[in-house]
Amino acid sequence: MTATTDGSTGATLPTHAAAASDTVLSAPVVAGAHEAAARAARRAADFLLARQDAEGWWKGDLETNVTMDAEDLLLRQFLDIADEDTTRAAALFIRGEQREDGAWATFYGGPGDLSATVEAYVALRLAGDAPEAPHMARASAWVRARGGIAACRVFTRIWLALFGWWKWQDLPELPPELIYFPRWFPLNIYDFGCWARQTIVPLTVVSAKRPVRPAPFSLDELHIDPERPCPKTPFAPAATWDGVFQRLDKALHAFRRVAPRRLRRAAMNTAARWIVERQENDGCWGGIQPPAVYSVIALHLMGYDLKHPVMRAGLESLDRFAVWREDGARMIEACQSPVWDTCLAVIALADAGVGADHPQLVKAADWMLGEQIVRPGDWSVRRPGLPPGGWAFEFHNDNYPDIDDTAEVALALRRVRHHDPERVDRAIGRGVRWNLGMQSKNGAWGAFDADNTSPFPNRLPFCDFGEVIDPPSADVTAHVVEMLAVEGLSHDPRTRRGIAWLLAEQEPDGSWFGRWGVNYLYGTGSVVPALTAAGLPGSHPAIRRAAAWLESVQNADGGWGEDLRSYQDAREWSGKGASTASQTAWALMALLSAGEKDSQAVERGVRWLADTQREDGSWDEPYFTGTGFPWDFSINYHLYRQVFPLTALGRYVHGEPFADRPPQAGPRTEAKAG
Repeated sequence: MTATTDGSTGATLPTHAAAASDTVLSAPVVAGAHEAAARAARRAADFLLARQDAEGWWKGDLETNVTMDAEDLLLRQFLDIADEDTTRAAALFIRGEQREDGAWATFYGGPGDLSATVEAYVALRLAGDAPEAPHMARASAWVRARGGIAACRVFTRIWLALFGWWKWQDLPELPPELIYFPRWFPLNIYDFGCWARQTIVPLTVVSAKRPVRPAPFSLDELHIDPERPCPKTPFAPAATWDGVFQRLDKALHAFRRVAPRRLRRAAMNTAARWIVERQENDGCWGGIQPPAVYSVIALHLMGYDLKHPVMRAGLESLDRFAVWREDGARMIEACQSPVWDTCLAVIALADAGVGADHPQLVKAADWMLGEQIVRPGDWSVRRPGLPPGGWAFEFHNDNYPDIDDTAEVALALRRVRHHDPERVDRAIGRGVRWNLGMQSKNGAWGAFDADNTSPFPNRLPFCDFGEVIDPPSADVTAHVVEMLAVEGLSHDPRTRRGIAWLLAEQEPDGSWFGRWGVNYLYGTGSVVPALTAAGLPGSHPAIRRAAAWLESVQNADGGWGEDLRSYQDAREWSGKGASTASQTAWALMALLSAGEKDSQAVERGVRWLADTQREDGSWDEPYFTGTGFPWDFSINYHLYRQVFPLTALGRYVHGEPFADRPPQAGPRTEAKAG
């Protein structure tokens, strides 16, 4: 591939990327916002095209918080595989994330988090930082002022129990016999969301084994009273759910003392087989770091030595989550998002005017086609007769394709003029059929499973961190509805049920809650384009309420932003926060689909994107606008700041995608009517 230099940025770009800005993305030069948008879109497209991997995919860093880095060091300490270079690099990153008050937050600009601070502190102690050092003394004082280790979440105290810094008997019990609960029984493992299921199964083994490795130092400085580190918590009233599950946990502790050894041993062996069967080809579990870490520990406790192929592959997979920075720091990604990033990049470039047959878009389509999952996974427990056909989020995650990625990949593939259109039609047909089969009883869609709505898992004392179930959400449902509309299924009864659910879920102020992005801006930015794609006119009352809400929360600078605190206090924070490129784009995408292209709000938003763009065509976005668990686990997708602004600018300049095709057109693929 030859290269050229873009005169506006000085960047070296592939020749076909330069051609995109010179010809494909050319637009009439008019005064005002349109000209600024066209210029910004050209630069953004060049930036994005230049960053495609040679295999056809895109992937931005997935930044979370320092608990990933701390737990990686704790794992290495537990397995006795710590090395000086890795420890030094991880400690450098962790120190750089500390706040002035001594704490660590879980997202940029957020408040200090007790559990994250404890884990970061312990990791730095392992790296050799003295407790008397000023930054460590500030941290320990901050922890003690907020209740000490005893006030941490359960998962943090599990890590501490591995080294004797906390007593196993003072943790909630998680029996391995859980693996035997039938699917109809409350609290069976398939009542949990897939991310929780993959974590809980190995933790049942760890909980049963209760291992302790000798700690290299004490943590008395993190307790309010080192003599009484675990004060007793009084039970809630027996008539409350909290009281019921507290008493259930007490009963499970009693059961541990009398559980038949043969039964327990058999349960742990079954859990170990369950774990091994779900290891991916790259050695990871579910493509995410936390289940992989706990799976490695559980299998090690079950006798798998570090040279066993399963263990060796698992540890090697964890190394691939490391991002080494120029300053020598090492950041651990909780997950990697190549499928998600690639389909969003294709949508952005196509909507910005890059030709449907552009070589880089075709290469991306080839890569996505090769990533389709054609074997059953855990989702088939609830949908045993449904043929596979989804896409996952990660490089390797055949057990857990997700509905959101499948919808967006289909939308991306429809934008590419591929040399084998029949192959594309077959792939999309399989994906559409799978998504339709994963519809929940209420007409909406969750992320990974159908009807994963049990009220019990979140009640367990063990589950005090984040969501552990996967109920339908407005953003995922909207993406599926949009995909079905593009496939000519707007009037299919299943699509109409999804639309009805979305309309019923609209908030009184006109917005929608965003489960997988922050927050009401993401939900609204997802739902409005889906409803209009499915045929709702811009004059529909729900669309008008959404547009009015978006205009009401626009910032004075012309952008939009929303702080993660909206998950805790919607009244105070809904639609409010510092302007960001991705959130401004979500608002613009909704307003454009609602027919507001000529509005002052849209023009101000477009100008904000154009004015805040960097010289190289990118945007700066330190704020976290992605969501793992609402409030509890936040994500900064480093490619969001690029793909969504480009999508919004492209639609402003070139119009809505598929606008020339009536929504009632017939199905575009053959495998969707069943």
